[in-house]
Amino acid sequence: MNSALNVTAVFMFLIFISATMVITWWASRRTRTASEYYAAGSGITGFQNGLAIAGDYMSAASFLGISALVYSSGFDGLIYSIGFLVGWPVILFLLAERLRNLGKYTFADVVSYRLQQRPIRLLSACGSLAVILLYLIAQMVGAGKLIQVLFGLPYSTAVVLVGVLMVIYVTVGGMLATTWVQIIKACLLLFGATILAILVMSKLNFSLDHMFSEAVRVHAKGIAIMSPGTLVADPVSAISLGLALMFGTAGLPHILMRFFTVPDAKQARRSVFYATGFIGYFYILTFVIGFGAIVFISGNPEFKDAAGALIGGNNMAAIHLAKALGGNLLLGFISAVAFATILAVVSGLTLAGAAAVSHDLYAHCIMRGMAREENEIRVSKIATIGLGIAAIALGILFERQNIAFMVGLAFSIAASANFPVLIFSMFWEKTSTRGAMVGGWIGLISAVTMVIIGPIVWVDILGNAKPIFPYEYPAVFSMTAGMIGVYVFSMLDNSDNAKKERESFSDQFIRSMTGIGTEMVKRYK
Repeated sequence: MNSALNVTAVFMFLIFISATMVITWWASRRTRTASEYYAAGSGITGFQNGLAIAGDYMSAASFLGISALVYSSGFDGLIYSIGFLVGWPVILFLLAERLRNLGKYTFADVVSYRLQQRPIRLLSACGSLAVILLYLIAQMVGAGKLIQVLFGLPYSTAVVLVGVLMVIYVTVGGMLATTWVQIIKACLLLFGATILAILVMSKLNFSLDHMFSEAVRVHAKGIAIMSPGTLVADPVSAISLGLALMFGTAGLPHILMRFFTVPDAKQARRSVFYATGFIGYFYILTFVIGFGAIVFISGNPEFKDAAGALIGGNNMAAIHLAKALGGNLLLGFISAVAFATILAVVSGLTLAGAAAVSHDLYAHCIMRGMAREENEIRVSKIATIGLGIAAIALGILFERQNIAFMVGLAFSIAASANFPVLIFSMFWEKTSTRGAMVGGWIGLISAVTMVIIGPIVWVDILGNAKPIFPYEYPAVFSMTAGMIGVYVFSMLDNSDNAKKERESFSDQFIRSMTGIGTEMVKRYK
């Protein structure tokens, strides 16, 4: 890369980082209590939260990963876009209002509302951390590759830089800073992706037929890129990935945590409405960007290494497309936007992980609900540093993985461990602590085990010849096992504790629908 490129990109990077540091400083002066640290004092509007949720969801996996999958596999890359999007109606119609009415800081507040606090919070925290660590890997890999391609820095150095910045955002500014970083990043990403898609279409006479025909002409797979099967070859993998993406959305702790930042259930519902619109529009853009990359960079030797592979890997397809269509200026802007995307998402993920450690594990499991707020926040900041170190180490270990694949694995665990317990505890009166615990642990352990012994970790990372578990995504097996576990062991639980939990379901239902407090529930009844 030439010096002009470096200067342009560095300048735009510095502008974004400076702006977000100012936001973090501003937020730190308004973050004193646990409510302000975890949930921005519930003072975010529905529109603002919708943008922030979209910012959380439009991650490096969406921008870099999906465009890379479309670039390499064509039409089949859309399975991720569609899967990511269709999970939102589940949240809109089933969860958003009830989450806001029942919860406080984390989704474990909701799950443990009428079940036993300590075992359920332990399960929820472990499930959250497993999801968050896998999701963080994807973001760290994207950031490392981006900075490596632009500035020539070693990959490991780039990953460390991102880890340090994310720790600063979360420990200093909390949810308020993270929310406003997400809002700014979402606006920048939507604007940048729109410009890139318009440039692609303008070069192709605004004709989708022309774009597809040119892509088929230059792609190594030819007409096969317009048919399903190039990315997900067998029905089991397709169903498993679809279930993971659809129901995993409803089990993502950093997304669910956002519903506690708004003042009431009405604003929670608006949040999902706005977020769905922004995200749907964005995924249309990534489709155009992916096919545009096929047309404009797949045959251009400027963006290939000596072996003929794309410099920085396929994850950099959108970045190279920006250089091909808009020169150094657009490259610098899109790169800064991509970097902003990664920083914002890792901040949200890290805050959710730190909340699981401090609010669920420390405050409720260890201190049994007697922890002082300042101690809980201190533990959260220590957990943030620990998560930062873990994210850096795992980002370096998983350097060569496609980032959309990694997020798919995170969604698989969310769908298997978090979603069954959440949906049963909120909607089925016979759910007991024993059933939730057994089903939740079955889903979590089976999903993590299948990921480890599957093709991505067992073969690609650990170097074994064949995987023990043949499928990349375990959701169809692990999610089913988790849901059956919750159902069966709840039905078999005839303990006195289970009877009390079933009797309290009506209290939970009234509060989830109305948002009134516990004392008011008694009067309401």
